[in-house]
Amino acid sequence: MQVNSEPTARESPPRTAPPVPEGAKPRPAVVGHQLSAGDAEKAAALRKMKMLALGLLIAMAVVFVFAFALQEEYPWLQYVRAGAEGGMVGALADWFAVTALFKYPMGIKIPHTAIIPRRKDQIGASLGEFVETNFLSEQVVQDKLASVNIARRAGEWLSAPGGADRVAKEGAAVIRGAFKVLNDDDVQAVIEGMVRMHLLTPPWGPPVGRLAERIFHDGHHHTLVDLLVDRAADWVDENHETVSRLVSDRSPTWVPQFVDGLVGDKVYVEILKFARAVQSDPNHQVRQQIDKYLNDLAQDLQHDPKMIARAEDVKAQVLGDPEVRELASRTWGTVKNALLGAVDDPDSELTVKFKAAVRDFGSRLVNDPELAGKVNTWIGDAAGYLVKTYRSDIAGVITDTVARWDAEETSQKIELQVGKDLQFIRINGTVVGSLAGLLIFTVAHLIFG
Repeated sequence: MQVNSEPTARESPPRTAPPVPEGAKPRPAVVGHQLSAGDAEKAAALRKMKMLALGLLIAMAVVFVFAFALQEEYPWLQYVRAGAEGGMVGALADWFAVTALFKYPMGIKIPHTAIIPRRKDQIGASLGEFVETNFLSEQVVQDKLASVNIARRAGEWLSAPGGADRVAKEGAAVIRGAFKVLNDDDVQAVIEGMVRMHLLTPPWGPPVGRLAERIFHDGHHHTLVDLLVDRAADWVDENHETVSRLVSDRSPTWVPQFVDGLVGDKVYVEILKFARAVQSDPNHQVRQQIDKYLNDLAQDLQHDPKMIARAEDVKAQVLGDPEVRELASRTWGTVKNALLGAVDDPDSELTVKFKAAVRDFGSRLVNDPELAGKVNTWIGDAAGYLVKTYRSDIAGVITDTVARWDAEETSQKIELQVGKDLQFIRINGTVVGSLAGLLIFTVAHLIFG
């Protein structure tokens, strides 16, 4: 009897793919004929196991022939013949069973054979359902993540010398890639829209008035008033001649010049005295009037329609359409150039501080159990949500991938992975069949003689 013992992974000439009907997409093959180093090793091991199983079958057949021919002359060879006969039956039965998984035995289309090629899609669907039910479980994923303690491992890696450098390097690559993808005009349009929405559309008067009211109520403006008063007093003190000339220029022409000088000196002294009084007295009437004016201004900005309208006019003059577009352009250009310059320079302040922050965060994950526990909880919850929401889609990848595989090459690939172990079934069938045949013959001989 001829037994198909040739390995399915043997080298063969390239096959020409069948023509694809017009409008249809070709189905990619899962396995090519060029084997990787690992697959070549598995193919060699499979070939050896097939030869061993076939060798045992041939040995049983040879023993059976000689024992059958000589059993009349040597009766004890009946036992040998029975064992060899059972071994052949077991070997052939298990060869049929193993071969039927991957192909039609001897090319004969016997029902319920070539199971994997014929039921490839059903096997893929069952495999996807099995993975979804038993592995893509929210509790299973969360328990596994909890046992791994991802936060501590991540913290150890981030706090290591190369961890922060790697994060900074990858982050720089992401930033550069993002800037290449982003269109400058689109980004500027977004910034311009945000400026208009959050800066130009709301009225300026009431919020500015509320802010000014809080500043004036807390007295924060007194420092600015002190500065203005000090500068005014110093200016008067240093410009005696200027004050005198102003008085002379405005006096009648018939007034004698020496009178202008006396009047100018008197005016200068009084102005300087007044300025020094305001400077030295925190409760001076001028200061009180300034406070009153500023508080009234803050109230008018909030409640006076005319003042609110004036504030809107100022806003329109300061930030018109050209100014807004220029602001958006300069803002984006500044941010873009600053970030690109920082990420390209490993010694830039941004890069150095970013690496320090990454290392600090990694150290906290290692040394702060509470923070690590929160991070682990967040990761577990996120993974659980993803599994719960997309488990069917993830499992569907298995089903769809198997459905796209070529049936014959899928069978070859599976046989390459598990065929070596399956050949032990043939070897065990030969040995067990031989022992069973010998036992049956012995029992029957003892009973019936």
